[in-house]
Amino acid sequence: MQAIAIGSTTVRECERCIGLWVDVASFEKICADREEQAAVLGTASPAPASGALQKSKVSYAPCPECKQLMNRVNFARCSSVIVDVCKGHGTWFDREELSRIVEFIRAGGLATSREKEKAEIVEERRRLRQEQMSDHRRSIIGTGELQDPRGVGIASARELLKYLLD
Repeated sequence: MQAIAIGSTTVRECERCIGLWVDVASFEKICADREEQAAVLGTASPAPASGALQKSKVSYAPCPECKQLMNRVNFARCSSVIVDVCKGHGTWFDREELSRIVEFIRAGGLATSREKEKAEIVEERRRLRQEQMSDHRRSIIGTGELQDPRGVGIASARELLKYLLD
């Protein structure tokens, strides 16, 4: 692989398949910096002739740094661009994948993905609180506290305060 510059970022390119190896810091810079994104889009290779790139069976590639097999992930969980990632070292992009990711980011896909993740976290917290409240109620029932009408009021007030203060 040879080192090539894309804007102010240096990546490594495989001359045979035109794939790119981008280290973690460089990829973060590309994702965050519009000038770097413009450089990626400006250096994109021309689209291959029809049928030139054929889908092959899925295979896991080793990280060029540590030689461990990388994980295949859908970038941002919703981009439809599957990349090979070594969390400690970087990401492998097949031909045109980095350009597709930059286009996804520029179209607001990364922001949308983050908002979706935040909503999922809020919903998961709500579900866990509800589950904890149910577990607590079951434990109160087990002690017989809810058999007395005053116990019901006390338990309800306790649950309400717990929910409001958490």
